[in-house]
Amino acid sequence: MRRLVAAAAVLMGFAGPAAAADALSFQVDPAWPKPLPNNWLMGQAAGVAVDAQDNIWVVQRPKSLTEDERAAAADPPRTKCCKPAPPVLVFNQAGDLIKSWGGPGEGYNWPQNEHGIFVDHKGFVWLAGNGDTDGQILKFTADGKFVLQIGKQGPQTNSQDTSRLGRPAQVTVDPDTNEVYVADGYYNHRVIVFDGDSGAFKRMWGAYGKPPTDEKLAAYDPAAPLPQQFHNPVHCVQVARDGLVYVCDRTNNRIQVFRKDGAFVKEFIVEKATRQNGSVWELAIWPDEKETYLLNADGANNEVRTLSRESGATVGSFGRSGRMAGDFHWVHNLAVDSRGNVFTTEVDTAKRAQKFMFRGDMVLRKRAAAQ
Repeated sequence: MRRLVAAAAVLMGFAGPAAAADALSFQVDPAWPKPLPNNWLMGQAAGVAVDAQDNIWVVQRPKSLTEDERAAAADPPRTKCCKPAPPVLVFNQAGDLIKSWGGPGEGYNWPQNEHGIFVDHKGFVWLAGNGDTDGQILKFTADGKFVLQIGKQGPQTNSQDTSRLGRPAQVTVDPDTNEVYVADGYYNHRVIVFDGDSGAFKRMWGAYGKPPTDEKLAAYDPAAPLPQQFHNPVHCVQVARDGLVYVCDRTNNRIQVFRKDGAFVKEFIVEKATRQNGSVWELAIWPDEKETYLLNADGANNEVRTLSRESGATVGSFGRSGRMAGDFHWVHNLAVDSRGNVFTTEVDTAKRAQKFMFRGDMVLRKRAAAQ
């Protein structure tokens, strides 16, 4: 009876760190998602989010498909398959495509290169882009109706410019304040915050809470002191319920933690020896009451690891470099639903989304059976 209670506690997120280190087990669902309709094919999948109904939102790059992959869209068609899917794809838990939209339209600048998606507490969908002239984020309704653009396309400027962004990577919205936090980005070196309704600038900061600068940084060296500014790209930002803000300084292999006003709290170094593209590509916050863990997508080492949100210590991981279901090539983003299932997306040549089902009590059940 005690073992059953312990297993239930783990699934509900009430177990302590020692038990949870074993409990956060995941199993790939090789049948998710189901094949797309309309002869569509997904390109590089550059963002994933989960909404309040546990639907999964993916933003992908139709222009990243090769000529042979999109050959059915040629005029005349050169093969039977395939055609580019719309940029925004929405799946249910079973993997069915339930909605799709996106692309250029009236009143806004669609990104040159799609990068990052977030569904906020009001159901609005936010998109970013890291193309050469992308300096904007976009807000839409769930059905794809344009609502707001913050920033603009055009020549890049600098990290002091509050009228535009600099190839922004990702967006998150704080439900307590309706403020939009932007990981900015592939050109700029900052976190910048706007009002979610008006788009008005609120505040910004660089590494360690200092004013952001655009000083040229040396290539990452694990033996060298960490720089006092963010490297490119500033790749993700997440806001926890306790008010802490987590920022991915990808190439520097570090997560920096701030308060909402930009005051620096602490930092975690993750896989310090990683030189290729960095280890901290994306973070998601574990959905237990205390938000005990951070899930970290690492596109260089091609794994997803579980980190203690308190200490940054690695307590588990899954995945490896490869082409099979459950493997990764440039795992770029991840999101977690209310049940603990993890969804990942991959860029470069992988061009796919995957689902990893939470099997939290797997290890405990095996131990119980052995006893």
